[in-house]
Amino acid sequence: MVKERGQKVIASNRKARHDYTILDTYEAGVVLVGTEVKSLRMGRASLVDAFGQVDDGEVWLHALHIPEYVAGTWTNHEVRRKRKLLLHRQEIEKLIGKTKESGLSLIPLSMYFKDGYVKVELALAKGKKSYDKRQDLAKRDAQREIAKAHGRALKGKGGRY
Repeated sequence: MVKERGQKVIASNRKARHDYTILDTYEAGVVLVGTEVKSLRMGRASLVDAFGQVDDGEVWLHALHIPEYVAGTWTNHEVRRKRKLLLHRQEIEKLIGKTKESGLSLIPLSMYFKDGYVKVELALAKGKKSYDKRQDLAKRDAQREIAKAHGRALKGKGGRY
């Protein structure tokens, strides 16, 4: 059997970067059953409501939605069960200390295959207030306008620069 190489994104949580300020990111493996992996290979997963939690020195991913495998039988998996994440001991101890601080959460940013294994990019994040979100949107719009004006200025100079 040929070993897979490279990285293939299964799902990403684009709204997380809008709703949270990302402080730190970690790459974690996920403990899965066979039909979950088959469903993920079809590119079916949703990270929208998912969150991480540290319990008794282990990190768990809750509310990750992996739909049932279409060709699965009675051995199919539970759709929204909690799944164990695999991290190094030092990373887990750091997360235990950080998540006890008020307002910090573990949010999955993306899920992908890396060399044949399912990995999750987990972020230590702080929730944004609505005025922070508005400031970010205004800043992004201003950058877009500057880039657009810069592009127009370059075009007006006779083509080449």
